[in-house]
Amino acid sequence: MDSPSEQRGAAAARSRENPDPHENRAPIPKTVLGLVVALVAWGTWYIATAPINSPSELGDRRTVADLQGSSKTAGGSVDGAAVFQARCVACHQATGLGLPGVFPPLAGSEWINGKDAKAASIVLRGITGKLTVKGTAYNGAMPAFADQLSDAEIAAVLTHARSQWGNSSPPVTEETVKAARAETAAMTAPFDGDAALGAPGG
Repeated sequence: MDSPSEQRGAAAARSRENPDPHENRAPIPKTVLGLVVALVAWGTWYIATAPINSPSELGDRRTVADLQGSSKTAGGSVDGAAVFQARCVACHQATGLGLPGVFPPLAGSEWINGKDAKAASIVLRGITGKLTVKGTAYNGAMPAFADQLSDAEIAAVLTHARSQWGNSSPPVTEETVKAARAETAAMTAPFDGDAALGAPGG
């Protein structure tokens, strides 16, 4: 049995301790609960009243003309910048500088600023193997877009690239792309880099 002094010491020690924390009857403020209830009610109402029979292609209510863009280029009414963003930016980057050692730059590229028919042929049929751009050799692959893009789209994206990032070459016409498509129609594989393309202006 503890002595009186030990009992007093234990009582003094217990008096110095804080009571154990416990949860009140309403741990979440009523204003927060009210806000949650209001949001749930609004969400339920929104879902219940939203039109579910609208055609999915309407999306955010933009028209097909809105999505196609309205910038006029040498390729017609196609927005070359939009085509570039959709098809080219992943490799050549928004800056036109490409990725060092992997994808060549378009800024200052002798291939982009060279003969328009050759640039169109490259986009149409693609490239594999070694390609020298601005004195640096790249050994990758560029896909062919002949089956993915129309003549107007290729003309527009080339016109865009030839007027950006310090480039100032003349636009590419849809007729030029059409002629390049016909001229390279027999190709069954991409260009084999420098060996097949020769000089950019040739």
